Amino acid sequence: MADPSLVASHPDVGQQLDARGSQRARLLEGMIQAVAEKGYAAATVTDVVRAARVSRGTFYAQFASKEDCFLDAYKYGIDVIVERIRAAIRAQEGDWVARLRTAIRAYLETLAGEPRFARTHLFEVHLAGPRAGAERDAALRAFADRYRSSFRAALRERPELRMPSDDALFILSAGVDQLVCARVRAGALALLPDLTDELTLTAVAFLEGAAQVPFPASRGLAAQVPFPAAIHQTTPEEGS
Repeated sequence: MADPSLVASHPDVGQQLDARGSQRARLLEGMIQAVAEKGYAAATVTDVVRAARVSRGTFYAQFASKEDCFLDAYKYGIDVIVERIRAAIRAQEGDWVARLRTAIRAYLETLAGEPRFARTHLFEVHLAGPRAGAERDAALRAFADRYRSSFRAALRERPELRMPSDDALFILSAGVDQLVCARVRAGALALLPDLTDELTLTAVAFLEGAAQVPFPASRGLAAQVPFPAAIHQTTPEEGS
């Protein structure tokens, strides 16, 4: 098997990838390898089992379809990204802006250092059907929750500020995502960390701007539809 991808960094996958390890873990890693090489649409179960060095029967003993295997691999990768962001925040001293900057840089550095999963996360997931679209939305909500956590820390330091709505936080998360996609399409994957300061400035301005706009009488769908739970819940002791 090729060098491990980001998915192999998840403890439920990486610890079982040796020659005697879990066939399921090998298939999850094989899926990322196959999709990185051919794209989701062109990659086949045959490609996945070849990368994983298992039989086709083994694949269907573990997964009902190519889609199911892809979605599990995708969710593991997102878990790894979110945990790396949380770990970076916990290790960072300083005010909420410094911690926010650290979180943003951890996200960008992870994608820059993991081109196979970056392709999966930024592009291929859009080609994998409605269930993949829902998982993509869940990932963006997880990243929106990281902004919410940073902004909670800001509000503790500056009580005159106001938390943006759930929909607004999703817009911030999705907007960052679109800029990252554009840079990667332009061939600048390795340069993603250079966006750290610009994205930090944007997020700070986003928060401060929310305090300047009066609350509308109705907040539209945000007032009617509860914001789905993010992949990871923020704990108070994280502080950001």
